[in-house]
Formats: sequence, structure tokens, C-alpha cells
Amino acid sequence: MTGTPDTATRTALPGPDPATAALRRRAETGLPERLARSAAATEGAGPRTDEVADWLAERVRAHRFRVDRIPFAALDGWSFAPDSGNLVHRSGRFFSVEGVGVTVDHGPFPQWQQPIIHQPEVGILGILAKEIDGVLHFLMQAKMEPGNRNLLQLSPTVQATRSNYTKVHKGADVRYLEYFLGPRRGRVLADVLQSEHGSWFLRKANRNVLVETDEDVPPHEDFRWLTLGQIGRLLRLDNLVNMDARTVLAGLPTSSADDRLARALHTDRELLSWITAQRARHEVRVERLPLAEVRGWHRTPTAVERADGRYFRVVAVAVEAGSRETADWTQPLIEPTGRGVTAFLTRRFGGVPHLLVHARVEAGLLDVLELAPTVQYVPENYAHLDPDDRPPFLAEVLAADPRRIRYEAVHSEEGGRFLDAESRYLVVEADPGTPPDPPEGYLWVTPGQLGALAQHARYVNVQARTLLACINAGAVGPL
Repeated sequence: MTGTPDTATRTALPGPDPATAALRRRAETGLPERLARSAAATEGAGPRTDEVADWLAERVRAHRFRVDRIPFAALDGWSFAPDSGNLVHRSGRFFSVEGVGVTVDHGPFPQWQQPIIHQPEVGILGILAKEIDGVLHFLMQAKMEPGNRNLLQLSPTVQATRSNYTKVHKGADVRYLEYFLGPRRGRVLADVLQSEHGSWFLRKANRNVLVETDEDVPPHEDFRWLTLGQIGRLLRLDNLVNMDARTVLAGLPTSSADDRLARALHTDRELLSWITAQRARHEVRVERLPLAEVRGWHRTPTAVERADGRYFRVVAVAVEAGSRETADWTQPLIEPTGRGVTAFLTRRFGGVPHLLVHARVEAGLLDVLELAPTVQYVPENYAHLDPDDRPPFLAEVLAADPRRIRYEAVHSEEGGRFLDAESRYLVVEADPGTPPDPPEGYLWVTPGQLGALAQHARYVNVQARTLLACINAGAVGPL
């Protein structure tokens, strides 16, 4: 017989246990307000904010860390494939360095070829949150990355590639991984796939996850609980909070006054339409090439580089790291040849703060372009061009009066793949006479609009997410 069973024969589905249900209600109710309280808390239940740098220095002394440049011939497990010249690992995992040829329909360089990192696996960047004394805290890690100039920086709770956490390297388990994989022991607050550096990675994405727990989680000696406000103060310091932590924090579902006022220059619908139109108008062709065939680049015993020394080079290092899952290894890294300048111009329209975003095409992005800061360049790479061919707004940012700078700090880029890659990050108040209609490819949006887009995949690039994290955490002064 078919039909609806009577109430006597129905079987109830099991519901969440009371503790999980309570956590779920708290996580879903007033999360932006809870994050705002955490951002306002410049001290918390863990170390004092001014003690964090000393704690990081103590963790450096507690372990053996060393990074040495080596010739390619000294790489263990890595080699140049005889058929393609690609730099690959014998396991077929981790990543490879290959070549791409790029053709675009705009700019001073319509065609070029370059090496690029191909790493198709998706990693996990996860931060564990817990309410302590009524304030959200975040479990942050003192993590060594071989490419960091100061080696050890404040990192997410879990920062691991699939090869790492599946232990291809036969190393130790990744601590706290159980909160981010399988049947989770907590409540997801944010979970989104985000792109990595589009100039140096080919279609690379990582899972950015924030999970809240009610469990008692004693921090290992390489971990500490910090409030969002503490992290915000630390983001004002050079090379202290790493890129992976910044990109997770950019996706926090915060609220802002401009959302409530609803007086943005452009509605959300208009913004999404503009992004779609920008993607449709550009013709971008990216072709994978054998590394050995990339024009304009040559290989020496210690580098793959350009003859003119511009942009970046591929090098090799040997690493010792007592606190990592594997204590020693060798690997290739990309080393940029100059420090980047990455900046948002900001100004108010109708009393509402706006940021000038750039619909920036990058060879490694999956969807042609993503929203980038107003300026995202290494100035030395463009110094040889005529002024009219140099990037828009770069000169304005470089010559900005210090009184117009609302935020400034030097941050490292991804230290697991890039060597000494740093950018000077700024938020600069634009000239009050800056028109509301910027050049093609640029648009004024509110921080709230940009933050809403960062909760979805492939809209906001990793450099813009760094500056958005600084805004979310209170590192940036009033806009």
C-alpha cells in the first residue's frame, strides 16, 4: 500500500545533540555582530597582543630552521622532465613548474610566455574559532614557510595541500585537521574556494574555511588563541600575518554601515553585471607549453630566468624545519625580482566610503579576471616604458602624501611557493576631485560590496583579499 504512514509507524530522523544545536543557533544568529565584538577586542584570553611577536621569536628559537639556495642538480626527488623540460616531482604530486603562452587584447604587452606553477590539487586553509569569555577567538599557528623572509609567521590553524594532509611526504599528521575534514566537530561559519596568485599559479584554488567549536581545544605550543582585534593590530606590522591567514579572514561575513545605508554608487546587481561585461569584453588565450620551449627565458644551473632580469626567476632551496610535518626537504620556488606595490584608492561618495577596484586579467585565473586593488604592480617592471604606457594610478600611489595614507604595511606573499615575495600594501585617500566615473576596467565599490563578493568563489583576487582582511580586522583606519 502506498501513501503517508500513520503517526504510529513514523520513524523520527535523529537530530543534532543539544550542544551542537546550541552552537548552530549561535553561529547563525548575529554572526556579524559577534565578529564586530571580536574585532573591537584588542586583547583576549591568550597572549597579550604585544607579546605575540616575542612568542613567534621564541618558536623560532625552539626549532631548527634553515633555508639554503642550491643548484637544481641538488634537488632530491625533483628533476627536469627529459621530454618537456618541466620541473616535476618523482611522485607526480605536489606541483610542477611548466610554461604558458598568453595572448590578451589590451595593455602594453599583448603577448608573452612565462614559467608558471601547476598545482591542480585543492588545499585547505582553515581557521578554528571558539567563543571564550563571550568573545570569538581564532586559533592561529606559528608556521614556518621556506619563502618567508623571516621564515615564521602567524598562519591559519590548518594550512595544508592535499599532498601534505594525505602524507605523500610520509610525515607527521596535520594538527587539528579533524575540524575541517570528514564529519566535522564544529559548525561551519564560512567555506569557499578562492583563487591563488593568478600571475604565478595556473588555475590554483584553495578551500578557505572557518569553523566554530564549543569543545575544549588546548593549544599546542605552536598555536595561540587570538581575537580578531588582536589580529588586526598585528596586521599593521610588517611580515607577521601570513597570506593564507589573510585570505581566510577576508571571507568573514561582516556587516558595515554602507550596507545599511544602501547608498553605494552602484547597486549589487549593477556591480555583478559590470563584472560579467568585463569578463565578456576581454579576449584572453592561455596555452600550456613545455618549460623548455618558453621564449625569452633560459636555464642556468641555479635559475630559470629572463636575460633582462625582470619579473621573477625559478630557483631551488634546501629546507630544514623542526616544527613541520617533514623535518627536511628540497623544492623549487619562484623568486620575484622586486617588491610589489598593492593599493586601494578610497574616497567617499555621499558620505559612504568606496574603494576603486580594477577588473584585472591574469594568466592563471580560471574566469579571465577578478577584482583587484587599484594598483598591483612591481614598479621596476614598468620603469622602462613611456609614462602613458605605465599602469594607471601607479604614479599617484607612489607619490601619495603621507597624510592621505590610511594604511601601510609590508606583507609576504605565499611563502610555500614564493621566495622573499613581498608587497607594500596601502590604502590611500584619493584626491577629492577624483571623478565617480573612472577609466575603463575600474569601478568604485563599497567595502561591504567587496566583502560580500569575497564570500563567493573567483570574484576577488588574493591581493584584494589581503586588504579586505585588514579592513575586516580593524587594521585600517577610518575610510
